[in-house]
Amino acid sequence: MKFVVQRVTQASVTVDKKIVGQIGKGFLVLIGISATDTCEIADKMVKKLIGLRIFEDENDKINLDIHSVNGQLLLVSQFTLYADCKKGNRPSFVNAGAPEMANALYQYIIEKCRQEISVVQEGVFGADMKVQLLNDGPFTIILDSAEILKNQKDADN
Repeated sequence: MKFVVQRVTQASVTVDKKIVGQIGKGFLVLIGISATDTCEIADKMVKKLIGLRIFEDENDKINLDIHSVNGQLLLVSQFTLYADCKKGNRPSFVNAGAPEMANALYQYIIEKCRQEISVVQEGVFGADMKVQLLNDGPFTIILDSAEILKNQKDADN
């Protein structure tokens, strides 16, 4: 699972010229789900996302999490995060999760986030979406479950 987390002052997602999700200050999160992802992995990714301390405190140090700033979330599915460009110029998406499974995990992630954050907006799974954002910083973090799980396993040993 991959999350591309962009700290924003505002963001929106539009489908068929209609805004379907819109937030103010918070995170726009592009979510890629692989064929091997599970709810357990999603739980760890959501915990890491919610705990990210990338907002400035009163001393302009990045020290505050999304709760501390009453931040909002805009969650957008993006299977292209699992594009494989090793061969040729046309990406392969064989590592992306099958649509039915990926959508179920995407919905699971949305519900887990709603348990933690008061404003959670979303895109439309599988739709042609137009995403607009005002990246604050710019500040972009990539969370990859392979790295998070490896670090957790190393810490356990």
